Amino acid sequence: MDIGLITAFVGGALALLSPCAALLMPAFFASTIGTGPRLLLHGAVFYLGLLVVLVPIGIGAGALGALFVTHRQAIVLIASLVLIVLGAAQILGFGFDPARLLPDGADLHSRAASKTGIAKTVLLGAASGIAGFCAGPILGAVLTLAAARGDTFAAAALLAVYGTGMVVPLLLIAALWQRLGNRGRRFLRGRVFTVLGRELHTTSVVTGVLILGIGVLFWTTNGLVGAPELLPLDAQAWLQERASILANPVLDILAVLILAGLVLWLWARRRRVRARADKQLAEHDAGER
Repeated sequence: MDIGLITAFVGGALALLSPCAALLMPAFFASTIGTGPRLLLHGAVFYLGLLVVLVPIGIGAGALGALFVTHRQAIVLIASLVLIVLGAAQILGFGFDPARLLPDGADLHSRAASKTGIAKTVLLGAASGIAGFCAGPILGAVLTLAAARGDTFAAAALLAVYGTGMVVPLLLIAALWQRLGNRGRRFLRGRVFTVLGRELHTTSVVTGVLILGIGVLFWTTNGLVGAPELLPLDAQAWLQERASILANPVLDILAVLILAGLVLWLWARRRRVRARADKQLAEHDAGER
């Protein structure tokens, strides 16, 4: 399991919850799109918008790193220092807006505000991938890891995983918005606390410690080359052996049928719930008359 990919995914999730705009996007999806297939459709479109912006940036970072691939020690040192600085900046609440570094990047949110439907969701995805003062150091850290890989494909994959880290919690929170309640939303927003007269935010501190820790790990493991496996080799071999058992056509067909049945069950359940709600509304209207 790649530590860089895990870091990118967690970074994407924390960027979504950054204190500058904590839960604004999940709240928008919950209030305007709702749940069910429509939420999944807009989630996929939102992710597409993220990829349109993030993947080319990742390719550029990987191409830049590939130019200096023969100077690996220097790259590891510089990347480690950049990660540590970005981590410290995130902890202290300093940031920057990456959108201002790109042509017309700062106008994406205003363009999204003037659109509706799918077009709005695409532009929101594109804007969310690069915009945000609080999330700037997080994206900078992921781009640093991408450049240090020195491979355009791997760098693009890293940014795609970063986008996945934003979309997965977005959909989960939006789907559970009503059940979370005020207490749950306050927990996800984090809280402000004071240290030596400076106000810090819990989400920023957690994110900064993660980035700073990856910076130290990056240096001590020669760019994660010597990083220990998150799963022991014996466990990986066992998982591969069990996975090979599942690789046959009969199980594939069975899985497709189960998935199709689940989708049909959810669809039928949604129709029953909607029919019940319509009936209750009709009875309520009849009672008022």
